[in-house]
Amino acid sequence: MPRKARLDAPGVLQHVIARGIEKREIFSCGEDYEFFVKRLGKLVNDAGIECFAWALLTNIFISL
Repeated sequence: MPRKARLDAPGVLQHVIARGIEKREIFSCGEDYEFFVKRLGKLVNDAGIECFAWALLTNIFISL
């Protein structure tokens, strides 16, 4: 059964999560984490949005 459409409206708080395929690692070294944080910072800045928190684990990332 397909998922219902997500609410997408200005001002709505979004929870973003991604996991590696078959729970495999997406971050394998410190440079991977640094690269991700730099990209996240640039995207947040360029889009003019706020990122209240994030968590980076070896096989998952979560942002709010």
